[in-house]
Amino acid sequence: MHAAAGTTGANANANPIDDEGPRRRPLFTVLTANAISIAGNSLTLIGVPWFALETTGSPGKAGFVAFCAALPVVLSAIAGGPVVDRIGRRRVGIASDVVCGLALAAIPVLHHTGLLSYWMLCVLMGVSGLFHAPGETARYVLVPDLAERAGTPLARAASLYDAVSRGARMGGAALGGVLVATVGAHTVLLFDAATFGVSAALTAVGLHRFAAAAPRRDGPPLSPERYRADLREGYAYLFRDRLMLGIMLLVMTTNGLALSWSSVLLPLHAREHLGGPAAQGLLVAVFAGCALAGALLYGAVGHRFPRRGIFTVGFVLTGAPLFVVAALTGTVAPLLVVAVTAGLGAGVLNPILATVMYERVPEELRTRVAGASTAGVLMATPLGGLVTGLVVERAGLTATLLGVAALYFLVTLAPAVFPAWRAMDEGSVSSSGPSTPGPAPAPAASPPRR
Repeated sequence: MHAAAGTTGANANANPIDDEGPRRRPLFTVLTANAISIAGNSLTLIGVPWFALETTGSPGKAGFVAFCAALPVVLSAIAGGPVVDRIGRRRVGIASDVVCGLALAAIPVLHHTGLLSYWMLCVLMGVSGLFHAPGETARYVLVPDLAERAGTPLARAASLYDAVSRGARMGGAALGGVLVATVGAHTVLLFDAATFGVSAALTAVGLHRFAAAAPRRDGPPLSPERYRADLREGYAYLFRDRLMLGIMLLVMTTNGLALSWSSVLLPLHAREHLGGPAAQGLLVAVFAGCALAGALLYGAVGHRFPRRGIFTVGFVLTGAPLFVVAALTGTVAPLLVVAVTAGLGAGVLNPILATVMYERVPEELRTRVAGASTAGVLMATPLGGLVTGLVVERAGLTATLLGVAALYFLVTLAPAVFPAWRAMDEGSVSSSGPSTPGPAPAPAASPPRR
């Protein structure tokens, strides 16, 4: 087992920095870069389904495009953890954004020249998906190091990271809905590509001298044998913990169901009943805005309450109600009301999961465990859009919405039913001060992202 380059405490002691600006700059840089990248992802979430529906006219084909984008995310997450450590988190973050931006820019360029075919669209979305997960993981695992350098409590930094992400998602969704309605889905993808370019530039400049973002230099060079050993270490650490295994399985299932909503069911419902992409963008923006509020609220007072109860209620509110209301109404107002409660519920999930992981996983294993956990929770995601598109074509939109709602509700009851989830409250700490990474009382996994 090897310690990552630039472990948290050593850097602070070896290079004391009295000026608060330089101490906080890496945290600010990662938050900003991640916000811009996620805003771009929101543009993709709005633009690509509409582009696929506009160019193919088929929910099934739109679902297959979502499948092509999601499957490579799983593959790269499965194998990418050791590579991120060896190449360096900064370099991986830059390369991820650059490749994603180029792949997305190629779609409208080829469409404009008349060269874009359906298979090219699927391949380009696959390339974007392949490079998406490593960049997100690279930024995510830096949070404890960034928090300690900035003097920010760990639970608060995790909540801030998620809150900024939620805010970016809200703004990106609102902008995406307006842009699709006014300038077309293909133009939205050009804006999306530009956001990835800005994120890459910020990461390149802002983390240039941050040791925790550099390649890991200790230990033997990365060989096939060393790579397999590093990969096994991450997965073994994940599967030894019953709580985190349960979390991974829960979020794996709900991520697949959530993709069915964002990539097929909501765009189709918006097209047939809500008046178009502007309504879709409004709903996603309201959801994201309330999730932002939920994350900030949890960061302020959430540490005072049992994690398991908050997590369970949040998950129940986030899932089934949106599908049920969409099945029973053809107007925007009822969905907006449910989007408020669903967003507030969703806002508490990631800060809880992030805090649990940061407290329990040693720094030297963080990237590998994060990659293994990300791969696990994304296993069902590629099937979400693909299966849902086919089911809608055979059973209809309303029946599909109700079926997904029932499954979602049953799955989200797991934290209230299974005893292993009681461990979520073990080791719950106040966020009154920074947390020092190190060996934990029990192995755990990187938290899945909602």
